[in-house]
Amino acid sequence: MARRPVRRRTITARRGRRGRRARRARDQAVLLGTGALAAFSLATVAVQWLAHHLLALTGIIVVALGAAAAVVRARAAADRRAHHARTAQLRRIGAFTAMSPKAFEHALADLCRRDGCTKVTVVGGSGDLAADVLATTPAGQRILIQAKRYSPGSLVGSQDVQKVNGTYRDIHGCDLAAVVTTSTFTKAAAAFCTRVGIRMTDHRALALWAEGTGRPPWH
Repeated sequence: MARRPVRRRTITARRGRRGRRARRARDQAVLLGTGALAAFSLATVAVQWLAHHLLALTGIIVVALGAAAAVVRARAAADRRAHHARTAQLRRIGAFTAMSPKAFEHALADLCRRDGCTKVTVVGGSGDLAADVLATTPAGQRILIQAKRYSPGSLVGSQDVQKVNGTYRDIHGCDLAAVVTTSTFTKAAAAFCTRVGIRMTDHRALALWAEGTGRPPWH
């Protein structure tokens, strides 16, 4: 007779645990249902708002795209005008001799772009490995240009062109190499260029190229 109350307490405890689990399950179901209802309500409101304001949103998007396109066109036109203004100044050899070496490199890059080159990059500087301008010609060949902004009394020597010959293919992956100078070449340098196929553009050829009456270095 002394054990019966213990059994009743155990049964009651089990029923209590099952009741608490059931209440927790109901509470979770209520929370989930409330959350789903709230999400559905927000989605409905958003769809209704978009439906009422779709025309206005479309207009805003169209205006924004138009403004962005206008800015891009204006910048492109400004770049073209600046490019034409720079190349227009490069009609005489005197314009090149008055430049700094870095300005001379950029001037040659402008001439390359003017005559149809793409992927034009000025790379001259410390450790340039004999490359001042890299470009892709209209025929699709990659060319390296070494710029020598020298005074008339300073000539491009054989060591200068030998450095170009040693790097333009294996280091820079180019098909062509050219040395462009405001001066001219020594006989040894000219002979070396002729032998290995490096293009030479001296001050006379540079003036004709800049005027548009001569051939660019890749021809």
